[in-house]
Amino acid sequence: GVAVYSGFKTLIKTLKQARHHNDLARYLLARMIYTDGLNTLFAFGGIYAAGTFGFTFTELIQFGIAINVTSGIGAATFAWVDEWVGSKKTIIISITALTILSTLILFIETKELFWIFGLMLGVFVGPAQAASRTLMARMAPPDLRTEMFGLYAFSGKATAFLGPAALAFTTDIFSSQRAGMATMVVFFVVGGFLLLTVNEKHSASAD
Repeated sequence: GVAVYSGFKTLIKTLKQARHHNDLARYLLARMIYTDGLNTLFAFGGIYAAGTFGFTFTELIQFGIAINVTSGIGAATFAWVDEWVGSKKTIIISITALTILSTLILFIETKELFWIFGLMLGVFVGPAQAASRTLMARMAPPDLRTEMFGLYAFSGKATAFLGPAALAFTTDIFSSQRAGMATMVVFFVVGGFLLLTVNEKHSASAD
């Protein structure tokens, strides 16, 4: 209807405006990519724990509660880090840690180690998400902030299928859940490297 058409026109207009802010556009692309890695982690972490490490339903519930606790601790702790070193560096620190811990989880063999590395991984999930929102707020031009946050929300959902699709395809090709979960690491690495090219100071003016 009219509302859908109007929303689509607004989206197209915002995309055109974003092209005039190169660093902001690159940031949105980087965030979209590493968020696909996070979406894969959220969607398939439990399946991986059950299929590879034999977690029972009760253990999955316990692990889910525990990882929410560590994620909250991480978000609270890194709020201070964000103020100290900046949002971009906070995201890079978080993505680097997520990459290392996710890679380790691909090679461990015991449930105990999965618990340890999994809970450590949770510490960096919250900061990656919180600092991403903060960086967007700092980079978006004041007169376009509402539109850019709409694009930010859209970019986080538009490619949400890519992570699960890549995981399913890789798991099928290699007949291995470990191989499938490795795609998550690829999203973190690509998104992180792209983020390194972003100049967060180019926030309020066109490049």
